[in-house]
Formats: sequence, C-alpha cells, structure tokens
Amino acid sequence: MDLIIQTLTKNSFVTAIAVTGLVMLLSQVLSKYLTKGKLQSSAIAITLGLIAAYFAGLYTTGSKGISDIEIFSGFALLGGAMLRDLAISSTAFEVDVKEIKSAGKIGMIALLLGCVIPFVVGAAVAWTLGYRDAVSMTTIGAGAMTYIVGPITGTAIGASSEVIALSIAIGLIKAVFFMISTPLLAKFMRLKSPRSAMIFGGLVGTTSGVAAGLAGTDVRLVPYGALVATFYTGLGALLGPSVFFLTVNAFF
Repeated sequence: MDLIIQTLTKNSFVTAIAVTGLVMLLSQVLSKYLTKGKLQSSAIAITLGLIAAYFAGLYTTGSKGISDIEIFSGFALLGGAMLRDLAISSTAFEVDVKEIKSAGKIGMIALLLGCVIPFVVGAAVAWTLGYRDAVSMTTIGAGAMTYIVGPITGTAIGASSEVIALSIAIGLIKAVFFMISTPLLAKFMRLKSPRSAMIFGGLVGTTSGVAAGLAGTDVRLVPYGALVATFYTGLGALLGPSVFFLTVNAFF
C-alpha cells in the first residue's frame, strides 16, 4: 500500500487525471440510474468536485482545496490557468466564424445581451456585497458571464485570489443551474430547432451549461448551442478586461 501511495504521489498529475475520469464515470452512472438521465452527469461531477474541495480544505486548513493533499497535488496543474486556457482554445478550434450568421441578427443580439446582462447583474451583486472597487466588480461581473471569463478577466486586471474564486463560484452556480433547468424548461423556451438552440447558447453563454442542458433536451441541438456559446466565451474574454472594466472604472 505504501508503494502504491508513493507511486501515485510521484505521478500526481496522472493521478489527478485518473481520479477525474473515475468521478466522471461515477457521475454518468448516477445520472443514468439514479436520476434516469434528468440530471446531467456534468452537473453531478461539478457538484462532487466542489464537495471534495470543501472537505479537503477543512481537512488540510489550506487554500487550494484537494490539491493541498500531497497525493492529489496534480489537481493544482490540472485545474490551473494553463489547462483552462487550453480548454478555451480547444472549444474554439476549427469553428468557422461564418457559421454564426446562420442564427441571423437575432443570434448576434442574443450574444450581446447574454454578455451585458449577466455582467451588469454580477457587478451589481458585487457592489451590494461590499466589493465596490472597479477591479472586484468587473471580475465578479465577468464570472456571472461564465466561470472561465471571470478568472481570465480577474487575472488581467489584477484582482485578488479571493475575488477570482468568487467569480468562479458564481459562474459554476450559473452553469449547474442551466444544466438542471434547461430540460425542465425546454418546452416553455421552445427549444426545438437549431436556430432556437443557437439563440439559447448566445443568451446563456456558459458552454458546459448549454451543452449539458441541451443534451438533456435534444442531443441534436447540442452542436448549435455550443457553437454560439464558444463565441460567447471568446467575446467575454475580450470585453471583460477592456470595455467592461473601463466602463466600470469610469463610474466607480
């Protein structure tokens, strides 16, 4: 047993990937047999990850969640900025900009509204909670767009690690919410066609939430929603540290 633990600790990054794979497998089994597919495996996996990070933080009294435990230290790299940015690049790889035109003008309007409205709401919430400097408000507002845009924006404008963590948290809550609620509200939102899926992807933005939510609604709609959501992430990463930050800074 000591030899196994030593080997896993020495190869911590491989261990982190293996544990992630096991969690994803467990989440798929729970989704299929426990919720009959109504709750997507992605939402379950994210929830399990957050629970593990919380209890690991209590156990180690550290600041990096489960990666504070030596055998799981590879999660510091697996969940770090480098692989996060690689994930963004991979989702946008080989996407043709011309394809977004198939949603028409309403798709572009949905994309812009999907960026502006969550940002304004997130920044307003930050202000009411006492984070009244432009850097914190912008970072938390960007996190309300997606949990990817938040840390990108925060890192670019010099936000503290505490504020960046809050931006990730608010983005995760948004993603999990749409993973769970989309199949339940699909009929009300009339998510029936590729065009409606693209508009939905532009309004919601968070790629994981859109993809998982549409998968639970109609798997044929996933590529269309994910396509626009990918542009949303890129657009948010551009607007957050520039236009949005300069606007908030001008007023606060």
